[in-house]
Amino acid sequence: PRRGVAQAGGHLHRERLGRAAVDDERWDLHATSRWPAAIGVSWPSQDATGAATLVVVTTADAPLRSAPARDDTTSSATAPPAAAPPTGPGPLSPTERSTVRRGARRARPDREALHAVLDAGLVGHLGVVVDGAPRVLPTGYGRVGEVLYLHGSTGARSLREAAGAQVCFTVTLLDGVVYARSAFHHSVDYRCAVVHGAARVVEDDAERERALEALTEHLAPGSWSATRRPTGKELAATAVLALDLHEAAVKVRTGGPADDEADLASDEHDWAGVLPLVTAWGAPVPAPDLRPGAAVPDRVRRRPAPGGDPRG
Repeated sequence: PRRGVAQAGGHLHRERLGRAAVDDERWDLHATSRWPAAIGVSWPSQDATGAATLVVVTTADAPLRSAPARDDTTSSATAPPAAAPPTGPGPLSPTERSTVRRGARRARPDREALHAVLDAGLVGHLGVVVDGAPRVLPTGYGRVGEVLYLHGSTGARSLREAAGAQVCFTVTLLDGVVYARSAFHHSVDYRCAVVHGAARVVEDDAERERALEALTEHLAPGSWSATRRPTGKELAATAVLALDLHEAAVKVRTGGPADDEADLASDEHDWAGVLPLVTAWGAPVPAPDLRPGAAVPDRVRRRPAPGGDPRG
């Protein structure tokens, strides 16, 4: 075992714990876990990453305190890294698979950024393994606090396979096309959220109703209270999955092209910049069987443009 500084609930460095002072040199840290560089030895108020978790912490005067051990024979595709579920706004939890490495400067570390991307999008993509191969399907969603809800037919193979399994859910918002002086540096401005975790089947009736309300209100705000609620038959045909937002990443690109110095100095290029993408609703189209004279409700007629503000 390695020697280390044990800290619980923040920095216990030489603070008093009960009647005995915590002495750095008397703690044995039995662990093979890797810790993000920014975290150092502050645990468990920060999140561990890597292939193992803390097993035992002990002192000369204290009994053993065991933390959940990880079965090293379990693959990373079926066992999530250690991460404490969030209780509200705050920083995102850095884990091995949620840490942005390529273009890390574009990562957004706060949970508010995650909420903003999820709330601005309308369709996400659910990635799940079916028959040993990845399957990625578009789907609607809704958010309640730190839980994302997905739904679909109980007969959908992808949802049946996702239940209790490790999945990935992404939402991407395209904000513009970046024109550069070279083909290589053409790009897009975007906002993207990626969520990892085990999908949980929602069986509690009250939570199912909250989830379906969130899904309806996210897709069509104001419609839950203005329309008929689901019948028992409809509910029986609907599967609802919950995905905690404790393990997620957000990446955002804004601004113009990152051209090479040689291209900037050249007069051979005609234009560079950004062509913003603006999304707007069209005029409402009534259903052909709508009763004559039915007015378009304000929740439809005055609905704000989708996509949110790419600047923040």
